[in-house]
Amino acid sequence: MIDETDMAYLERCAALAEQALEAGDEPFGSVLVSGDGEVLAEDHNHVAGGDATRHPEFFLARWAAEHLTPAQRARATVYTSGEHCPMCAAAHGWVGLGRIVYASSSEQLAGWLTEIGASPAPVAPLPIRQVVPNAVVEGPVPAFAERIRTLHRRLHGA
Repeated sequence: MIDETDMAYLERCAALAEQALEAGDEPFGSVLVSGDGEVLAEDHNHVAGGDATRHPEFFLARWAAEHLTPAQRARATVYTSGEHCPMCAAAHGWVGLGRIVYASSSEQLAGWLTEIGASPAPVAPLPIRQVVPNAVVEGPVPAFAERIRTLHRRLHGA
């Protein structure tokens, strides 16, 4: 179940996505939270510079691998404005991170891109569990749908 604490972390993710868009990047933001509720790291997209792998979820997976024990990673939660792409889901699974909570789904994003006539993502919009079958995943969260949709519309000038 998504609770008030989850909603607060998702709000931060949405704010990071807005920061990314204001910086000229794609609107995605993510936060890594310890099992004790401490924000450990956060990031937003940095793909505008030409490196399409600079997703915040991928950064958080690498940060966790470098800074947390396997047990700490398993207890951590990744909050994100958009469901992990297959690359980020795989990184999450390989590193052994715990729960994932996302505001909007890959399916929603694909629909929004089609709706505004934007090019689809270069990789298939697979659900996280199709990449990491045992992942603990919650989302999308309907309260964020219009806000995240609006960010993507702004990115594409729609």
